[in-house]
Amino acid sequence: MPTPIAAANAYAALARMGEQTASLARGAAGAAATPESAPSFSGVLKDVINAVSGVAQKSDGQAQAVATGKSNLVDVVTAVAETETAVQTLVSVRDKVISAYEDILKMPI
Repeated sequence: MPTPIAAANAYAALARMGEQTASLARGAAGAAATPESAPSFSGVLKDVINAVSGVAQKSDGQAQAVATGKSNLVDVVTAVAETETAVQTLVSVRDKVISAYEDILKMPI
């Protein structure tokens, strides 16, 4: 059962991801005048995947620390909850991208 601390950390991680997305959106809006400075979709996607991977590695590190007796079990639960939230967010964004792509394919030419 998740603790309030795990939930708070998961929400904080989600908020950080939201802030990063908002900053990318502001950068993309400002970069409309200068296309060479606009972040590419593949670059943004790589950054998000690397962020999720980093959260998963943190979770693995916490699990190893508990196995050696150097960490608290609550820290592992928190890290796992953060990883789960990050993966769920990534999957939902992936689903939205696929849905948008399918909508574009359905458009008449």
